Amino acid sequence: MSAAPAIGGRISDAAHLRARVVVRRRDFDVDLALEVSPGEIVAVMGRSGAGKSTLLGTLAGLTPLDGGEISVDGRLLDRAPRLRTAPMQRGIVLLGQDARLFPHLSARENVAFGPRAAGVPASVARSTADEWLTRVGLPGAGDRRPAQLSGGEQQRVAVARALAAEPRVVLLDEPLVALDAVTASEIRAMLRDRLSGVTTVAVTHDAVDAAALADRLVIVERGRVTQEGPVREVLSAPATEIAARIAGLERLVGHARGGGWVRSGARLETTDAASLALAAVEGAPLAAVFRAAHVRLGEGAAATVSHLEPTPAGVRVVTDAGAAEVSPAVAAELRPGDVVRWTVAPAHVRFVPAS
Repeated sequence: MSAAPAIGGRISDAAHLRARVVVRRRDFDVDLALEVSPGEIVAVMGRSGAGKSTLLGTLAGLTPLDGGEISVDGRLLDRAPRLRTAPMQRGIVLLGQDARLFPHLSARENVAFGPRAAGVPASVARSTADEWLTRVGLPGAGDRRPAQLSGGEQQRVAVARALAAEPRVVLLDEPLVALDAVTASEIRAMLRDRLSGVTTVAVTHDAVDAAALADRLVIVERGRVTQEGPVREVLSAPATEIAARIAGLERLVGHARGGGWVRSGARLETTDAASLALAAVEGAPLAAVFRAAHVRLGEGAAATVSHLEPTPAGVRVVTDAGAAEVSPAVAAELRPGDVVRWTVAPAHVRFVPAS
């Protein structure tokens, strides 16, 4: 992504973020290494409690390090245990689920707050605020207070306020999770445009957000990075069960045998060239990856139904060999403990290495 011109005519140089974050917690220690190139947007995903918010808290200066260090463009911000830079002096802004606007200030004054705090004359800061409100899709809304704005409009003002401060790094902590689907889609598109060229770390639970916003995806599990790479590569070839769930895929670990995948009497084949090369290594650990919607019940290997989960499109039948998505009519005939037979057509199967 190329650097975007900042309001006021000057171009903000994108920053290089480097961090080694160590925070001791009761259940496990968070120990994450993260490097974000200038202007890059990195998405961070994982289960709740995996350490994602802890990472953002340390980067923002809200959570102290127990070990490691954080630097922006070579300027050391934190180094455990002695050096810690105050949040307001880091050049890093955090945008979360709650817009956290000042309720007694207008939208214009909310956005102008950062520039004014940095010493910009009030008239210039207010003019800059109006320009930013236009850029986030709220022209003419400067006089309205937060109580007069919808949730989506408040989040747009929060984005304008964050970027008007010309931060070196932007942190996003699930900023779309509290919005309805239509509003979230609109804000996502706006963020994609406004964050172009801005060094960004975005925590999200939604793979759509990662695919739409980010250049690179980092998967975090129990305080450790378990996979990272270009977003689409990670989502199409998940290295762990949790990464597969994030990508909306089933991932079953077996072995290569006879040019296919086998496990406990089940066999899957593929038409994917890269997958065929992996399956040619006889006996190698191999994971089969596919979508539950592509599973066919009634033929193939046996599996025992664990439970059934309603979904917007039908019912998810969870078994001891992955899951299948079926219609309510099919699900009505199934109960936990039932034995079903399943298979997936080769065109819908990919193989990835399994350690």
